[in-house]
Amino acid sequence: MEGFEKLPAYLGVSVSSVEVSAFPGGFSNLTYQVCAGEATYVLRRPPQGLKIAKAHDMIREFRVLQALEKAGYTKMPHPISCCEDESVIGAPFFLMEKVEGMIIRNRPPVEASSSFFQSLSQSALDVLIELHSLELNDSGLGALGKPEGYALRQVQGWAERFQKAKTSEVPQIEKAFEWLLASLPASSDVAFIHNDFKYDNLVISTSGEVQAVLDWEMATVGDPLMDLGTTLAYWAEAEDEDILKMFNLSYVPGNFTRREVIDYYAFKTGRNVSEMGFYYVFGLCKVATIAQQIYQRFSLGYSKDPRFSVLNQVVEAAGRKATACIQTGTI
Repeated sequence: MEGFEKLPAYLGVSVSSVEVSAFPGGFSNLTYQVCAGEATYVLRRPPQGLKIAKAHDMIREFRVLQALEKAGYTKMPHPISCCEDESVIGAPFFLMEKVEGMIIRNRPPVEASSSFFQSLSQSALDVLIELHSLELNDSGLGALGKPEGYALRQVQGWAERFQKAKTSEVPQIEKAFEWLLASLPASSDVAFIHNDFKYDNLVISTSGEVQAVLDWEMATVGDPLMDLGTTLAYWAEAEDEDILKMFNLSYVPGNFTRREVIDYYAFKTGRNVSEMGFYYVFGLCKVATIAQQIYQRFSLGYSKDPRFSVLNQVVEAAGRKATACIQTGTI
């Protein structure tokens, strides 16, 4: 329980009754299971080492969960408590309920069939669509973001983050950011958005139904199609480069294709998806930047996780994908 010696006192229980174990996987904030007597919690804290402003704000993520609960959203864990006192575990953290189910990462469940992934594709999109339809004002969700000028701020912000995290030159990503700045949509809708919606951020039942959405650290109020664009960037298909398949099992038979994802979303929401190429390229640039940030932390020695050593290849592959979309319009 190294680093968590003061946690029992925070929980009000004896040291002998607390067990802490890290959840495997994940590339960003650190997640632990905390067993305290008969109670089981999930604890979230920022990563060790290099800090990235706003991306790992535990208190804000806790408040997002509270506001979602007030809005009547049920596909998320119940928030329990948050702690800003860094002396407890060395960083701010929060506790939430543990939702039972499985989290699938880079290997399909043994019992999973094509029908499982078809159900999962549809269930995941239904959950995302429900999120994009939540009431914003009375719930307090609307206070968690600034929708005016959202697309421009996002493109500029991620371009700046990419520059700060660079460890080598990746011209295709830089040119894609330039294209995005020159291709901003004239108008957009406003919704509460997750901003990192993919399979390994979902708790799933054995039938392929989504039980809960996790990792709300980047959630905000903005253009819902930018949320969908990020999801599409993670939504690898069978013919995509292997390095792009490490984040999502969407390439396994039975899943919707990216085109089917777009068509289903448009049918269910009635939103205009004619400029989806912009949102897809944005998603690819965002995924590339996140991968670059994590690779930078690895290259500086803040993490020894071997998975992080290949993330520079994700950046390059995302650049190739973005270039192809810009040139051909293919998503």
